[in-house]
Formats: sequence, structure tokens, C-alpha cells
Amino acid sequence: MNDSTEILEPLVKQWAVLLTTYKRGGTRVGTAVNIVVEGALASFRTWDTAWKLRRIRNNPGVEFAPSTALGRPTAPAIQARARVLEGEESARAGRLLARKYPAMHGLLVPLVHRLRGNKTMHVQLTPVGTRSGEQTRCGAAEAGTTTGHEECASFCPHLLFYLPGWG
Repeated sequence: MNDSTEILEPLVKQWAVLLTTYKRGGTRVGTAVNIVVEGALASFRTWDTAWKLRRIRNNPGVEFAPSTALGRPTAPAIQARARVLEGEESARAGRLLARKYPAMHGLLVPLVHRLRGNKTMHVQLTPVGTRSGEQTRCGAAEAGTTTGHEECASFCPHLLFYLPGWG
């Protein structure tokens, strides 16, 4: 079992998570979503014109935490990278959601999306570290700079802490 699988294991039976996305200015926006976990990846569904999807396309760095149905967190958040799925990956995520939530995602959500004229989109969440507060910091983050995060690959979760307006 790899680290991502261990991090997501408690969420396999979780009904909802609080997904936190970031506006261009760094403002955090939380939304409760249903997720399905398969191995080291989690997925959720939304519609094509949803603001959370626009924020994810602008900044794929997100956090998600187990929560109540109303979005009240019940455990520490997990930092992740979001990726919009297409084709067979999207169809697979849809089938997994429908299997976990038969009435909600097998019938109601797709029906509402169709009636509204929206396209159903699926987003994959890949953990990039451990739970918030436990993440190890890269050298650039230790130095307190917003540049030099090349060692963190294409996404550095430490940049989330250096966005304008953050302390």
C-alpha cells in the first residue's frame, strides 16, 4: 500500500468531503462534494459551468477533508492536485460514483444535469502529501520564497501558504 492509498483509506466509506479550492487572489472556497475512492485516487462529479471547476482549472491545488453532508469538516484536510477527467476515465469515475451512491449519482444528479443542459464533469484528486500541518516543506518554502519550487514537480502545495493575503 503506498502513501496515497493509506491517506485515502479512511475516506472509502465517507459520504461527503469538504473540497477547498482557491480563487485567483488566494481566497479559499469550500464546497461539500460526494467522492469515491479507488486505490490512490479519489473522484467527484460536478457540472461544466460550476465555479469550483473554473477554480480548479485556474489552480489545480486543492484540499479536501472528511465532512458532514453540510460541509462541516470532521478531520484534518488533505492537500491534493485536481485533474479534470475525460473519455473513459470520466466514464469510469461516473460508474464508480453511481455504484457508491445509487439514488443520488445513479439517477438524480445525472438527471438534473441533463435537465439543466449541463455537461457532467468528473474530477480526480491525487494526494500530494500527508494531512495538513504534517506536510514536509521543500527548500524554497523553508526559505520563505515563492520561487524555486522546481523540486516539487509541476505543483507545489507549499505555494498555497504564500498566496497574497495569506500570513
